[in-house]
Amino acid sequence: MTWYLAVLIILVLTAFMEFVAWFTHKYVMHGFLWILHRDHHIRDGRKVEWNDLFALIFAVPSILLIYFGTRGGVLDFRFFMGVGIFIYGLLYFLFHDVLVHERIKLFGSVRSKYLKATVRAHMDHHKPRVQHNYGFLVAPMKYYREEFSKRKDVAN
Repeated sequence: MTWYLAVLIILVLTAFMEFVAWFTHKYVMHGFLWILHRDHHIRDGRKVEWNDLFALIFAVPSILLIYFGTRGGVLDFRFFMGVGIFIYGLLYFLFHDVLVHERIKLFGSVRSKYLKATVRAHMDHHKPRVQHNYGFLVAPMKYYREEFSKRKDVAN
């Protein structure tokens, strides 16, 4: 496999995982597995939540694809698909658990307008009775329009 095809597979799978995460968040986490996700919407300072089981659930396809993609001593397309899923999981963890909810403090204040808008959308999702903003790394466009339309002298 050529390196540019491998990179393309990784990029496509990483991007596609945002849709998978949105769909799963809306229809599974806020649906029949709400019992596991519910405690994530209760911000009480706990470092471990039932919701963390979803990280393990999402890791399984990545691990299996990487494992089966390395069989026979050659990296095939499954390996690069697994890497794409892994990269999305890492980005999700850094954004959602570290930056937004600060379960691990690694970063200071957010300066990027993109990140500010995305964080605000996620925090709105946590407000009672809000039934939107199911994405993680991409928010509804209204948040970006609002953030990018702010003048510098009144920016937060």
